[in-house]
Amino acid sequence: MLAWALLSAVLWSLAGVGSQRSSLFNIRGFVYGTIGHPVKIYVKVHQTSPVLICMDIDRANKETVDPTYLWIGPNENTLKGNSQINITTTGELVLKDFLEPLSGLYSCTLSYKTIKAETQEETMIKKKYDFLVFAYREPDYSYLMAVRFTTKSCVGRHNDLLFRVLKKSLDNLISDLLCHVIEPSYKCHFVKIPERDFMYELFIAFQVNPFAPGWRSMCNSSADCEDITNHNILEARDRIEEFFRKQAHILHHHFNRTVPAMHFVDHSFQVTRIDNCRPGFGKNEVLHSNCASCCVVCSPGTFSPDVDVTCQICVSVHIYGAKACP
Repeated sequence: MLAWALLSAVLWSLAGVGSQRSSLFNIRGFVYGTIGHPVKIYVKVHQTSPVLICMDIDRANKETVDPTYLWIGPNENTLKGNSQINITTTGELVLKDFLEPLSGLYSCTLSYKTIKAETQEETMIKKKYDFLVFAYREPDYSYLMAVRFTTKSCVGRHNDLLFRVLKKSLDNLISDLLCHVIEPSYKCHFVKIPERDFMYELFIAFQVNPFAPGWRSMCNSSADCEDITNHNILEARDRIEEFFRKQAHILHHHFNRTVPAMHFVDHSFQVTRIDNCRPGFGKNEVLHSNCASCCVVCSPGTFSPDVDVTCQICVSVHIYGAKACP
């Protein structure tokens, strides 16, 4: 309320009088193998994978005699149980506290017997199931916003003063969320309004970012922070949207026939979400259609050194999650 009142007071004091005119793929449960092609699985960083079943759904619904299971991991070694890998006697695999190096191809061979009732003749059957398992993160959200304000002229100090007061008001509004306004800019244009005279308007743009100084203080050092920062940036977006909604309300309900020459243009508020991926992760809607909105770990042969959303080609990379091209 204080920020709304402050901006309104500044607007009134700056200007004279004028005219007026706004899926993720569900990774929970059980995942069965498929004969002939790998099943893709996406596991959020530091979370537990679904239960991978060394069997296809058709075989699971039938009697299986003397089954044995052999799991091979991404390093092509036989998997053994440890703090991150749990293998049951019935061939179920669960990966815990999943991290980038655990990504890769997991193969399981199911061996079982068929027995002819008449002769007791035994035949050994083997079936191989492949699972491609990828670590993923939620993207880091930021928001690109744009608003417009009327002004008396495109020259003079009033426009710059309005711009600075607006940025300060918005920063104060979201400072407790450790979000801040970055890359603010404005331009003044001469606009012809339908059925009205020409008007001067300020076209203001800025980005709202969840990484204000000290943002890491919100995070547990042993865990990732995108859930917290994304929650905060969503709250910041809502507050700023309400801020400009309040400006429109003040304009319509607190002024009679005269309004400040510098005022918010109703319905001019626009917002666009921008996604960024952490280094070592990127988006690929073609390769990862079941996790198209995710930041998926970069596969061998690719890397991502910054907060871009694309994994770049690098043939010398042989690991998952590379952040540099050696």
